[in-house]
Amino acid sequence: MTREYALGYYEQKRELVDIKEERPEYQEIASHVLQDVILRLKRAYDDFFRRVHNGEQPGYPRFQGRNRYDSFTYPDGAGWKLDAAARPAAKKGIVRVNLKLSKIGTVKLHLHRDIAGTIKTLTIKREGEHFYAIFTCEIGKPDPFPTSHEDVGIDLGVSHYAALSNGEFIDHPRYFRKAEKKLAAAQQALSRKKRGSRRRKKAVQRVATCHRKIANQRKDFQHKASRKLVNQYQVIVFEDLRVKNLTKAPAAKQDENGKYLPNGASAKAGLNKSILDAGWSTLTAMVSVKAAWAGRTVVFVNPFLTSQLCSGCGAVVKKDLSERWHSCSCGIELDRDTNSAKLILNLGYQQLSVGTRPTSATA
Repeated sequence: MTREYALGYYEQKRELVDIKEERPEYQEIASHVLQDVILRLKRAYDDFFRRVHNGEQPGYPRFQGRNRYDSFTYPDGAGWKLDAAARPAAKKGIVRVNLKLSKIGTVKLHLHRDIAGTIKTLTIKREGEHFYAIFTCEIGKPDPFPTSHEDVGIDLGVSHYAALSNGEFIDHPRYFRKAEKKLAAAQQALSRKKRGSRRRKKAVQRVATCHRKIANQRKDFQHKASRKLVNQYQVIVFEDLRVKNLTKAPAAKQDENGKYLPNGASAKAGLNKSILDAGWSTLTAMVSVKAAWAGRTVVFVNPFLTSQLCSGCGAVVKKDLSERWHSCSCGIELDRDTNSAKLILNLGYQQLSVGTRPTSATA
């Protein structure tokens, strides 16, 4: 008779002592960092089993090799120390300090802003050739912003990044599209390099640098756009978009002889690239977090028919993607994205009036 034994989080932590004796290289790693690795593993499997239980796509946890494991964490105040003697750096607004890390030594750190509150964790993260120290701090509840008397519905799109219900637009920066040729050249150069060579390592760094620049540009734009929206509006209404469904490849089409027919896959691939370049989910997440701090309300509504209904009379006005103008028999004439934004705002008001308010700010 066999007996199954589940090795839990605390049992694995206790075994670290024996593992360090058998593997001397682990002696060079701080104990708190090793314990956090076990905690990450536990969370990864907890999330996996939660997805299985909820009927979602499970996504089995993937082994993080040396080229994929790009961060480690000190989960409490032990194992690191900030040097109190701070010196101004050459760049304005940045202070240079020394950060002492257990088992590693002292490294120079450039603080781009003051650390507020109580530091709970410290994570050292690598992005390409750059290393960052990320402090997670616990601070008190901030004072809410002054109440705004403006509300807005927002239609996220590709031709315009966002159309607001008041008729304003946020232009699409298209950072990936602008850097696409340079990135393609870097990836082609990488594919020609011999695996394991120094030149290949340099080519990998060039590709990583291109991706990093695009990500930083997009993140900077999203932070500025979300801050402007939260500062100006009290109620912000978005469509509850499922980007994963929007970017699905079209199904293959076959005739009676089994020959594949054109299905618009090429055009859909270009549209998917623009959708993913926009990063709508990141923007809505940033707005939700900033809104929670500012005392604003963020509402997500069902996107069904928001591009076809009239915001004035509610009639269905069928339009192809190529049609960018909304014209209804009730007399409303306006940009189709602005019409959708007005409709989204009205749907948000309806949800708030009946008490169903799926908001990321408070959920």
